[in-house]
Amino acid sequence: MVDPTLYTAFLLAGFALCVTPGPDMMFIVAMGGRGGPTAGVMAALGVASAMLVHAVAAALGLSALFTALPTLYHVLRWAGAAYLLYLAVKAFRDRSTPAEEGAPRGPGMRRAFWQGAITNLLNPKVILFNVAFLPQFVDPSLGHVPGQLLVLGGTLVVLGFLTDGLIGLVSGRLAGLLRRSKRVNRWMNIASGTVFTGLAVRLVVASPK
Repeated sequence: MVDPTLYTAFLLAGFALCVTPGPDMMFIVAMGGRGGPTAGVMAALGVASAMLVHAVAAALGLSALFTALPTLYHVLRWAGAAYLLYLAVKAFRDRSTPAEEGAPRGPGMRRAFWQGAITNLLNPKVILFNVAFLPQFVDPSLGHVPGQLLVLGGTLVVLGFLTDGLIGLVSGRLAGLLRRSKRVNRWMNIASGTVFTGLAVRLVVASPK
């Protein structure tokens, strides 16, 4: 179904993309910093699940709507920025100390998953990326173009989760060692809020290409 030569090139390009720091990676690091290794991994799983939705949409041709309807792009972009700012405010206002008895430790597993998924789903740049990137490795002469797009998109999802999951795990473990101090814990919440704010600003000022 997929040309072996093109698929090999896709694996190399996909791996390079996954290990290059980007908005999703920064978000997962921030989530791991707030909630520990489990939250980091669950956030990565949420991002991967959203990527799978994007891959299916690209295979069905739905993603092309964003190139034909600029208004839809901007609506989604502002919604994503608003959600990131909401997460930033929550992080800035979080003054709990996990070392205290009964104190919360940032987002739980389910919340971390959904926050990762929603953040990625509301990022129209990801949708446009799938429209521009995946078709480059499709061979129309083999037929089953939607199937080829699904294979490529699914592969990218797996690569992304393996990379981001490891990063979420490591960042969460490192954060756990530092959070024993109330002052350090507070500064880590501020750092996470700053990351969320930066991602929101980036989403607002970025123009579609």
